[in-house]
Amino acid sequence: MEIRSYAKVNLYLEITGRRPDGYHELISLMCGIELADTLRLQFEAPGCGVTCPHPEVPEDGRNLALKAARLFFRETGINAHVRIFIEKNIPPGAGLGGGSSNAAAVLRALNRHYAAPLPTDALKTLGSQLGADVPFFIDAQPAIATGIGERLTPWPHLTPTPILVIYPQIPLSTARVYQHFNFGLTKNKKIPKKNTFRHPWEIFTKTNEKQTNEKRTNEKRNEPVNWLYNDLEAPAIEILPVIAEIKQTLMANNAAGALMSGSGSAVFGLYPDEATAERAYFEITRLNQNWHVYLSRLRCDPE
Repeated sequence: MEIRSYAKVNLYLEITGRRPDGYHELISLMCGIELADTLRLQFEAPGCGVTCPHPEVPEDGRNLALKAARLFFRETGINAHVRIFIEKNIPPGAGLGGGSSNAAAVLRALNRHYAAPLPTDALKTLGSQLGADVPFFIDAQPAIATGIGERLTPWPHLTPTPILVIYPQIPLSTARVYQHFNFGLTKNKKIPKKNTFRHPWEIFTKTNEKQTNEKRTNEKRNEPVNWLYNDLEAPAIEILPVIAEIKQTLMANNAAGALMSGSGSAVFGLYPDEATAERAYFEITRLNQNWHVYLSRLRCDPE
């Protein structure tokens, strides 16, 4: 079986608190993009295992895709094994969710292969044991994530916007970025109201009449470029200043807006149309051979 495992970007990421267990609570608007890994699953293998030629992807028990397979078999009681081969296109350590996406893809594929013993909600609960982002990738529809990222509210207000993603070929450790994050400063700063998703459920409680009356007013507000914000960007730039250079490069090449995704180090730019994004892609790849540049688009439909 061959499956695709898509990356994501965080169009908005606000850290709202720190829990006693050390995890940070957040609000984030997450959306998948077309950049994807390819996974091949070999069933009836002599044992569970994973193979990936990328030097930064572990092939032992640390691999999230392998953890997902073992967890699925343990949870369902199915006595079987699978061998996983990963063709890596999503760079690790980039803030694009590649490992979590791989894990979710394996959970979905195994559930489908074995006649769906687990409903979608159960798969998400299972995925949360592997990582906070894994539940998002189970159906991968645009969503506002709260808690530590495991509570999801669908956000059906995005269109398949062209996007460029640039990875400087330097991975960033999430733990290291959080170590540089100053929650005290963040609590005291003013976040623009247009970027705030503190009450995402309000949009679903409005009547159809109100939604109709406000449609034109909300059109510009609902463009994702108006929401771009990331609390982790400043501490990441302290560690890796090239992130700021990439943002400037994207904006200089006609991006409508640019932002670091997740805890970095990848940065993305949103573009008004395919032609502008393609011109930027060719110009940036011509100017800088050390960056990996990906031409993609937002994925706005669930799996």
